[in-house]
Amino acid sequence: MKRIDFRSDTVTQPTAAMRRAIAEAEVGDDVYGEDPTVLRLEALVAERLGLEAAVFVPSGTQANQLAIGAHCRAGDEVLTEAGSHILHYEGGAVPALWGVQPQPLPGQRGLLSPEDVSAAVREDNIHNPRTRLLSLENTHNRGGGSVWPVERFRAVVEAARKAGLAVHLDGARLFNAGVALGVPVSAWAALTDTTSVCFSKGLGAPVGSALAGRADVIREARRLRKRLGGGMRQAGILAAAALHALEHHVERLADDHANARRLAAGLAELPGVKVDTSRVETNMVFAEFSRSALEMVAQLEQHGVLTNPAGAPRTLRLVTHLDVSAADIDEALQRIRRAVG
Repeated sequence: MKRIDFRSDTVTQPTAAMRRAIAEAEVGDDVYGEDPTVLRLEALVAERLGLEAAVFVPSGTQANQLAIGAHCRAGDEVLTEAGSHILHYEGGAVPALWGVQPQPLPGQRGLLSPEDVSAAVREDNIHNPRTRLLSLENTHNRGGGSVWPVERFRAVVEAARKAGLAVHLDGARLFNAGVALGVPVSAWAALTDTTSVCFSKGLGAPVGSALAGRADVIREARRLRKRLGGGMRQAGILAAAALHALEHHVERLADDHANARRLAAGLAELPGVKVDTSRVETNMVFAEFSRSALEMVAQLEQHGVLTNPAGAPRTLRLVTHLDVSAADIDEALQRIRRAVG
């Protein structure tokens, strides 16, 4: 029985064309700045995001942490929404690596308001940490794959600027947001000081992310990348997959979004399953079952459907991606129907 894997969009396998690009990549030593494929990728990312420069890194976590390290110093504070990736999924790196204090702000499906940001900035007082950075996330993972409306994003960034803060965007799934709204990713990224993007999620590359931003910030991030062990040698083998993803896998994200809506609609019809179909904006579906999340994960796995708990006691997250077709969605719904009984 074929397993249908909804655990994450990170589980994708490289396509045959991507494997050819990897095999044929022109390479050099990236630490010396001599890998031509990495240089092409970094230039393309900066151009797409509307920022000055970019640096290729192994993971999205490293990209986000390089941004925090470049913008902040020990004793500073970063504002971020309470469900953000940098708080929940990066191993406590913000305080552990940089001595920076995070201040979690309650949002709405992962989104903040200008008032939220302005109210959280601390006054200049010897008792307080310096509020130095605002970190946002688009799409927002724990918000359900939610997309920042461009004008709301702009207003929040303006509030941060008025308070003298730098702005970082965790854009691991930023291309999903661009496809969902039909706007270039620079609509968000060009408003920031730094933006990270991930190639190993919806874009389907096996490894890699990039951090883009002002040239001076990226120079500092490159120095910190070396400190964290992220200096790579013939990294063009990896960058070739990311280049292929940018050139061939962005527009097709619309298929993943359509499949997520198809999945949500089907789940909403099953007994004992609750789904708010209006909240399926990109490639994530959050479904509440009548049994515990852990019990449902085990039950669905017996039927060849892989999922992950989503934090709430009875809620699962199901993520669509390029290795899940519309036919797989229909087959998965039949299996889930049998599992819920």
